[in-house]
Amino acid sequence: MPPEVEGFLGTEWMSNDFYKLIFRFVVNMFFLTIVIRFIYYRKTKMQDYLFTFYMISTIVFMICFALKKLDIDTGMGLGLFAIFGIIRYRTITVRIKEMTYIFICIGLSVVNSLSGKQVSYAELLFINIGTVALVYALEYIWLKRAETAKIIVYEKIELVKPEKFEELKADLESRTGLKIKRIQVGKIDYLRDTARLRIYFQEDSQDEFYPEDYGSY
Repeated sequence: MPPEVEGFLGTEWMSNDFYKLIFRFVVNMFFLTIVIRFIYYRKTKMQDYLFTFYMISTIVFMICFALKKLDIDTGMGLGLFAIFGIIRYRTITVRIKEMTYIFICIGLSVVNSLSGKQVSYAELLFINIGTVALVYALEYIWLKRAETAKIIVYEKIELVKPEKFEELKADLESRTGLKIKRIQVGKIDYLRDTARLRIYFQEDSQDEFYPEDYGSY
């Protein structure tokens, strides 16, 4: 490694930590790309959050790396508090799944930027690979056919009978475009001729029909 070179106004132009920054940034972006591009995007086909995931992760990584150089515990705590505070979006409804991916990206960025000499590269790689492997397993193996529920208000109460279940199911599927697994009947309002139904369907059957913030429409 080249020796530190004195720069302008008492600040070096480059230090040995610069190479550490480049290495850790490349490692961080490599695993983030697997999570964001090859797991999340492949699963959802949604581009809306790709910019958010990458930029929040990058900024968190840079801030944590810079704060670590200061070696100030109070400053580090306040900085991390501010970082986690920025994800409280209020303009649109953010699904919990996207929020979880944001926490995953932030977590990997924090670990990759703050791990010091006490954490070996083998342990650092295990943390990254283990996290990515778990996300992949949950998305594509264990929870691939996860069931999702949605409550709707239905006006054909004459079909809300046990003997007309197949007819009710066929009508709901033709309207929603979803493959319904089961239906639960809630409150029935005979004055308005409506019933509240909870339909259960495979989550994958919804992704192609609704945007990610459909709940806020």
